[in-house]
Amino acid sequence: MNIQQIRNATILVHYAGKKFLIDPFLGEKGSYPPFPNSVRQDEKNPLVSLPMAVEKLIEDVDAVIVTHLHLDHYDEAAKKILPKNMKMFVQNEGDASSVAGDGFLNVEILREDTVFEGIQLIKTNGQHGRGEIVKRMGKVCGVVLKHSSEKTLYVAGDTVWNGDVDQAIRTHQPEIIVVNAGDNQLLEGGSLVMGKEDVYEVVKAAPQAKIIASHMEAVNHWKLSREELKRFLEENGVSENVLVPEDGEEYSF
Repeated sequence: MNIQQIRNATILVHYAGKKFLIDPFLGEKGSYPPFPNSVRQDEKNPLVSLPMAVEKLIEDVDAVIVTHLHLDHYDEAAKKILPKNMKMFVQNEGDASSVAGDGFLNVEILREDTVFEGIQLIKTNGQHGRGEIVKRMGKVCGVVLKHSSEKTLYVAGDTVWNGDVDQAIRTHQPEIIVVNAGDNQLLEGGSLVMGKEDVYEVVKAAPQAKIIASHMEAVNHWKLSREELKRFLEENGVSENVLVPEDGEEYSF
């Protein structure tokens, strides 16, 4: 498999001969207002440009996986740019209805037994924050990819460390894990995705896995920088376990 960090939670995954685009956030730098009630109110989203032309990014994509419908995972640009006959996987009926309403003709809900071109796509649960803010953030999912010719890949999605993530790791024993690790927050309510301590919990739960830290430094409410995460990992002796890619960087496993 090959995994390329694009921007924010957007990644390209080549897996068992197929190309997946996950959480397409395709707008040009500064296309959208800052997320309210958070830091950097003077900076528009996304904070950085895509590392490649969008035409190249979507070229030969076999399927898109949208873990949830927040703007920084599925934006207006994605709705316009992606071909309307593109295979679109979503988490539930509500998201399927919305994506179909955007004109997409081939929308499927992820289940625990979904198969696409011989690849198992297993929906996992997540928790987009802790406490009362979870209700505001709404439902989210992750996905596990399995194929006899590949290592097992777990893309956790927008979630903090919790029992759902622990269960997914115990059940599927992934060798590669992608976590959203920017510790994004509003001014009240705490972390919405993983911070450094959450990443450390993933390392402890899956010490043999390679973990990729995504969703960093691309939208205005990020709190954890790449450099701070790297420093923390080094201090705790687990820097070999976690890859912290720059936008555009890719890895093969």
